[in-house]
Amino acid sequence: MAHAGGLRRAKILTVAEYQKIAAGLRAIEREIGQGRFKFDPELEDIHMNIEAALTRKIGAVAGKLHTGRSRNDQVATDLRLYLKDKIKLLNGLLQKFCLVLLRTAERQKKVILPGHTHLQIAQPVLLAHHLLAYVEMFIRDRQRLVNIFSRVDVLPLGAAALAGTAYPLDRQAIARELGFAVISQNSIDAVADRDFLVEFQAAAALIMVHLSRMSEELILWNTAQFGYIELSDAYTTGSSIMPQKKNPDIPELVRGKTGRVLGNLQNMLTVLKGLPLAYNRDLQEDKQPLFDTVQTLTDCLRIMTELWRTSKFRADKMRADAERGFATATDLADYLVRRGVPFRQAHELTGRIVAHCLKQDKALSDLTLADFRRFSAKIGADIYQSISLAGSLAARNVYGGTAPAQVAAACQRVRKRIKLYE
Repeated sequence: MAHAGGLRRAKILTVAEYQKIAAGLRAIEREIGQGRFKFDPELEDIHMNIEAALTRKIGAVAGKLHTGRSRNDQVATDLRLYLKDKIKLLNGLLQKFCLVLLRTAERQKKVILPGHTHLQIAQPVLLAHHLLAYVEMFIRDRQRLVNIFSRVDVLPLGAAALAGTAYPLDRQAIARELGFAVISQNSIDAVADRDFLVEFQAAAALIMVHLSRMSEELILWNTAQFGYIELSDAYTTGSSIMPQKKNPDIPELVRGKTGRVLGNLQNMLTVLKGLPLAYNRDLQEDKQPLFDTVQTLTDCLRIMTELWRTSKFRADKMRADAERGFATATDLADYLVRRGVPFRQAHELTGRIVAHCLKQDKALSDLTLADFRRFSAKIGADIYQSISLAGSLAARNVYGGTAPAQVAAACQRVRKRIKLYE
């Protein structure tokens, strides 16, 4: 219809012809929307099916619609219109997901989690701080989608098959009517370009990788060995043979479906790598991977949002794990540094104290002051505050750190940033 409007402005269609074509197209649009349109495989593709239906409805004037237009620039336009809508949808879903994670973090501000590196207990952190790390990932994902949108938001219509149209179409007016920000600068590139699809597939793949990393932690946290989270029955299943099992099926499926989206990115790159300019029928293969990625990502974001909304944490188990494994050993070393011991020496002393504790089957907090002072006379009675969970958290009072005051401030900053990129 936008193209027909361009033909009318260029005096190629009369007003009456334009109105007839527009009315016919609106009728076809309604039929498709209502599921009543009958597609004929012998007519080759969507374009010819619609043109044939339009001819049946309004007669020979329908043949004028294809003036100055090719299937090449039309399908490129359709693809960009589709992807613009889907990027907006996914950006909105990411925003909702970030808000759910933020609200979860705000409710868990006092919960202490053993932070891990190499899947080993490392240092205590606030659970809220851990959740905000994922929010940072998904905010970056939103930034990428917004950035990609600007390169999708380009009108190819008017490029025709590859050389541009021979008719005086006002491409800027058509762009405004279809809601495109700019028009393509080169007719050959307009019909051959699928870079925007590669960029989208890459961004989608990274979003799925982030969801997969999160899923892996949920799977671990749901085990008896960790026991940090209780997933709703709506997102788990029992075993067909072992009645005690509660399997984290949804996180496992999200983790598994990540492979589909990564494969779709590889698919698109492989389709493009050997194509000469301009349009080639190989580009038909860009559709199924794109539709699959959009559907997979949409489903995963929606269901993971609900999973987080309904999950419960076991704060006592998290705290118990944070109190073992010498998670505050670094705080002991930092304590020695504040008393003038060079860090390398403080690190070595702390290692010896930890080794002593292991031999005695004790935690750092079980040692007496006399025990500590056998290793260094610089250790005073205030050591116990420094190696407590609260002391360890409070010491990380640097911008972006896990101290309670910093995490509270981070929640406020994140709430404002989530509202961006709309």
